[in-house]
Amino acid sequence: MREKPADLLAEARQTVPELSAEETKAKLDLGEVDLIVDVREPAEWETGHIPGALHAPRGMIEWLADPDYANHNSTLAAARGKNVVIHCAAGGRSLLAAQSLQRLGFEHVSSMSGGFNDWKSKGLPVE
Repeated sequence: MREKPADLLAEARQTVPELSAEETKAKLDLGEVDLIVDVREPAEWETGHIPGALHAPRGMIEWLADPDYANHNSTLAAARGKNVVIHCAAGGRSLLAAQSLQRLGFEHVSSMSGGFNDWKSKGLPVE
């Protein structure tokens, strides 16, 4: 039987906690998020992003998180034991990216449900 994307998301939801945009903002304000990672494509990032977010496109996140990869991102690679929130545009890509990071040893990784679209629609800060 062939799986569908919805099946992959359902599987990821079994292990990846999800936070709303409001919960993410509250945790950021309280200093309870060490790193917020935007996995959208570069063109999406350029239309606006959460202040302080690290840009790591979904197609590269596993490589960027691997300290043994020559072109890794040192901030992301060093965040294995930190509180990390991943987001995309609507919440699907971030859920899968967070699951991948869990498999790579990230202990405290969450996905922001509703993604940047929800963040922006709530009037939360964008740069």
